Amino acid sequence: MNNIFFLQAATPEDNSGILNIAFLVVIFVIFYFFMIRPQNKKRKELQNMRDSLKKGDSVVTIGGIHGKVVEVKETTIVLSIDANTKIKVDKSSVSMDDTTKLSEENKK
Repeated sequence: MNNIFFLQAATPEDNSGILNIAFLVVIFVIFYFFMIRPQNKKRKELQNMRDSLKKGDSVVTIGGIHGKVVEVKETTIVLSIDANTKIKVDKSSVSMDDTTKLSEENKK
């Protein structure tokens, strides 16, 4: 005996389209609160720290160079890394100041 199945047209009461859209919205909200928002917050804090650099601050660059700020310009800073050694780096290469580093180590 052969069974023949016919496709049934969706009834107007079927809410599968609305559920799919709601599911996508919920997924987007979860991504926003767990991924996008924390990254934006961290980026803003880092930019504020870079903008507030002043002479005498101890910083660490992305490359791992520890130094003390000697001079601050618009987009660059001059770091003293030894008694007679100074280097010029972009502000964007500063990853943290020493106070941030110490507080992060205490959290662990």
